[in-house]
Formats: sequence, structure tokens, C-alpha cells
Amino acid sequence: MSEPTRPPSPVRRGRRARFTAAFAVLLGLVAYVAVHYVTGSKGAPRCSIGSGANQYEFTPEQASNAATIAAVGTSRRMPERAVTIALATALQESALYNIEHGDRDSLGLFQQRPSQGWGTPEQILDPVYSSGKFYEGLEKVPGYSRLPLTVAAQKVQRSGFPQAYAKHEPDAALLSAALTGRAPASLECTADVSEGRPGDPARVRDEVVRAFGERTAPKRAPQDAKGAPAAGSGAAAVVELSVPVRASAGTREQRGWELAQWAVARADELRVAEVGYGDRVWRADDSSGGWEKAKGTGADGTDGTDGTWVRLRLVPR
Repeated sequence: MSEPTRPPSPVRRGRRARFTAAFAVLLGLVAYVAVHYVTGSKGAPRCSIGSGANQYEFTPEQASNAATIAAVGTSRRMPERAVTIALATALQESALYNIEHGDRDSLGLFQQRPSQGWGTPEQILDPVYSSGKFYEGLEKVPGYSRLPLTVAAQKVQRSGFPQAYAKHEPDAALLSAALTGRAPASLECTADVSEGRPGDPARVRDEVVRAFGERTAPKRAPQDAKGAPAAGSGAAAVVELSVPVRASAGTREQRGWELAQWAVARADELRVAEVGYGDRVWRADDSSGGWEKAKGTGADGTDGTDGTWVRLRLVPR
């Protein structure tokens, strides 16, 4: 009489379960890689400035807030050094996220406190307002542009850790060079605008005016030789930003790059599919996130090499 079959030992059952789980994970990984290879997925949206060891990488949300801080500074005619100080301060205080919490009642990009007279919670959580309040304080610091960054920032913030601002100065300098337009085509971003809500020209106009002032209000692109897309046709809406002509062509070009890179930094939020300035164009669907030669045309198909306009193409309805 043969012996009855024995059930697998607990050890063998455990090995079999682990093998099955590992095999399932491997299949999932293979499927993930295959899908992303086929679809050409470029991963989560990202932004970067610089290269190699001298590179700063950040998220579109951080880029949007950094661009707002820079725009508010230049609209107040603050120098690039002031923008660097503001960006380093926000990097330390909030990592460039508009957070709704902090030490005691601290809020927002600069962790300003309603109880200390910085404004209401709603005001402080508005990046344009909070940036303006920081610059307002910085303007009152005698010779701030010649002071060490930690000293200048501390005179505004009154932080318990004033030396902490210093470590952010290299990244803040990269950001301010790009976002004030001094370093053309240096901000690279990818954006996922393939699905979801369309761009809203009215909102873009409002955001530009809030950051830069009424003189830079976007206007409809003029009709080109091929004709502009009709309203409601499903074609991308085109919004143009007027670049004020300064005392010299060089200053005008810097202002143009400031506006252009502001638009790229805020592309995810404002649903910007394409930005063109001069002979360069940035496209949200380009996985490199960089700027390309525009083959003699601006973003809307017209000649954009005179530097008078920054052209935006929004995600269509």
C-alpha cells in the first residue's frame, strides 16, 4: 500500500509564492517598458537650466512660481541681483512651492506670516502679491545689491536660520539669468498638454498683465498670408505678447526672452503648446524640452526675427 501524497511543506509553499510574485512584477515591468517604448512617453514634465554639475532641475510648478517671482521683480524695475535674492529666499523657505502651512502661521512661497503684517492668508497665497511684498521689503534695505545674499535676505525675512539662504545662491543665479532674459533659450521644459483642458487666451492675458503690467497685454496675432484660424474651428488659439521697445536692441531682446521663458515656465499651467521668439521656437510635444531654430518663421507662421513679438500657441479647444 503506497503512502498518501504529502502536502507541500511551508518552506516550499513560501518559495513558490515568492517566485510567483517576482514573476508577476517582472511581467509588469516588461509591459511598462514596452508600452512606454511604443508610445514614446517622455515621462513626467520637468524643467532644467544649465548643464553638468552646474545644472538645476525642477518641476513645472516650481518653474511657474519662479517665473512669477522674476516677472514681479523686473516689473518693479528691480535688478537681476534682487531677483536672485528673492529666488534664493523662496528656494529656502518653500522650495518654490506655494504651500499652505509652515512654522506657526507662515504661508506661501516666502513663508510670510499674517500675524506679522504681511497680509491676509489669501493675499500671501497669491504668488504675485507675496513676491511684491518681498521686493517691497528688499527695496528698503540700503545697498542690498552689494550685500551678501544671506544678509540681504535676512533683513527682509528675519529668519531663525539666516545662513541657510547661501546654499541656494548658485541655483537662484541660474534661474534669474534665464527668467530675466539675460540667458536666452536657457530654460528647457517638457509639458504634457496632449489631453485635458484647452488654453484660455483671456486667462493668459490676465496672467501676463498681473505679472508684467498692462503695457505687455497680449493681442491677437495679425492675419498672415494664409489667413488666421477662424474662431471655434478647433485650431490652436494664438496670443501675441507685445515686447516693449527699449533704448537699445539688446535690451529689447532681453525683454523678449524674459517673456518667452516666462511662457515656457508656465506652459503646463496655462496650456501653452508652443512659444516662438525671434528665430527660435519651443514646443511642448518636443521630448527634449529645448529650443529649436524656427526655419525663418515665428510660432504662428509669420516672420518673427525682428524681436518685436513673443508668440504663443495655446492648446486648442
